[in-house]
Amino acid sequence: MKTLKNQLQALFEETLKKVYPEVTLPSLDIKTAQQEQFGHYQFNSAMRIGKMVNLSPRNVAEAIVSAFSPNPLVQKLEIAGPGFINITLSPQALAATIEENLQSARCGIEKSKPHERVIIDFSSPNTAKEMHVGHLRSTIIGDAIARVYEFLGHDVVRLNHVGDWGTSFGMLIAYIREEAPEVFRGESRADLTQLVTWYKASKNKFDQDADFKKRAQLQVVALQGGDPASLKAWEIICDISRKAYQEIYDILDIHLNERGESFYNPHLPEVVQELEKKGLITVSDGAKCLFLENFVNREGEPLPLMLQKSDGGYNYDTTDMAAIRHRIFEEKGTHLIYVTDAGQAQHFKMIFAAAEKASWLDSNKVKVDHVPFGLVLGNDGKKFRTREGDTEKLIDLIQEGITRARKIIQDKNPDYTKEEVEKVAHALGIGAIKYADLSTNRTGDYTFSYDKMLRFEGNTAAYLLYSYVRVNGIKRKVGLDPATLTDKIELKEPAEIALAVQILQFGEALSQVTEELLPNRLTDYLYTLAEKFHAFFRDCRVEGSPEQNSRLLLAEACARTMQKGLTLLGVPTVEKM
Repeated sequence: MKTLKNQLQALFEETLKKVYPEVTLPSLDIKTAQQEQFGHYQFNSAMRIGKMVNLSPRNVAEAIVSAFSPNPLVQKLEIAGPGFINITLSPQALAATIEENLQSARCGIEKSKPHERVIIDFSSPNTAKEMHVGHLRSTIIGDAIARVYEFLGHDVVRLNHVGDWGTSFGMLIAYIREEAPEVFRGESRADLTQLVTWYKASKNKFDQDADFKKRAQLQVVALQGGDPASLKAWEIICDISRKAYQEIYDILDIHLNERGESFYNPHLPEVVQELEKKGLITVSDGAKCLFLENFVNREGEPLPLMLQKSDGGYNYDTTDMAAIRHRIFEEKGTHLIYVTDAGQAQHFKMIFAAAEKASWLDSNKVKVDHVPFGLVLGNDGKKFRTREGDTEKLIDLIQEGITRARKIIQDKNPDYTKEEVEKVAHALGIGAIKYADLSTNRTGDYTFSYDKMLRFEGNTAAYLLYSYVRVNGIKRKVGLDPATLTDKIELKEPAEIALAVQILQFGEALSQVTEELLPNRLTDYLYTLAEKFHAFFRDCRVEGSPEQNSRLLLAEACARTMQKGLTLLGVPTVEKM
């Protein structure tokens, strides 16, 4: 991807080859400058190179600056401190690049080469259970990462690894057959709330009624054995859950391919057989286990992956081994990403290590990443729950966000039509929930607060949407369509130049997202972009000024970048607010 940063890296690499042709250069450290009065970027590799050539960093920096060939992108280089090189970019080059980007539907962002086949496992609710606030993070983070990879031209497979198999289904099927047989006969319909109620009741009965426990266990055997009646009952349960989950996905604009645990069920025996043939299975207390180096429990004893229980059944470990095998050999994935809570970090480390031990995973050909995230907390600092102490249903949380956004929009815009209120309330409510999550570093916990996320100041969706709408307000006020303008952009004022640089750092933010798998790199970029825009709006009059058309084009480039960035986060935009 062609960015300001990698253009500068190429220029400095070219210069260093001239100055030190005999030296194998390290990866160059070029960072965005922290203080704009000293330049836009800073070259920080003089110290490392100095050690390699036995010179002071200052001498290295002086040699680089002296040998640096004039380039349209760079206005000046200045040495600071012991050998840092401050880089100031040319306003003319920045303006020309923005003019070029305005002709691009992609904000000037080129597709990455080579492209990867990225398989992202996210959301993954459990069938017959409500999606709750805990599923929010996996769903939103996974979707944002998928959107960025897709935009950059990669082949992305979005997988919803739903929990739709296991012993609990025998228990649930047995209960419904006895207590509500009309559901399986198709004489009445049930929703997910009823399923959840039945699930809890079946669990209680399973624990307290030995005869029912026996019937449930026989039902598990029948289901796993492919009994047609049991499979039909299981499909009805899955379909009820699927419809409820899809309602949430539709509201959040999330697209997924369901590939649940049941999909891998036929492959489990062959997975265990293959590992046995490779001599990787150890029988421990009747169970077939795979032991890995450096994985121990709290007592310091070896911690295995249990791939087949002593009763012959399979479990979570077996399914995930089958899944990674399928994603490598059948899906031909070159980058596998798993988005789950941080509590599963060790499990996935073991799965990846086991796949390497089985010679399925070659780290030179396939990259694997577990993308962990922390908890959603309430104002009390504890795990987010309802006032009654129950786990918050995700659908209720989303609807409450939209309801609160609707009240804000109605109060601020009493002249809006009902349709306008609903459109903006949906964008603001959904956007606020998503952005509040994505703007935190996913590895930590965060406190869920409707009041905070719906504020129109600070790093919030409301502030970003307001900034985007304000750019459009300039266009309406001027009464010109930027697409019809043929004027050149001229960058003279510091606020104009600062905004132009920030606009052109969009690609760097996207690269950071894919390199670190941290969506907050993009939210941080967009928040800074909004701040730079407001400084520009404050310092540089647009309407009626001699620079009107130039500044209008700069504002348009800002708006397009902001809209694209919000879209990649899954945050809907509106044209007025």
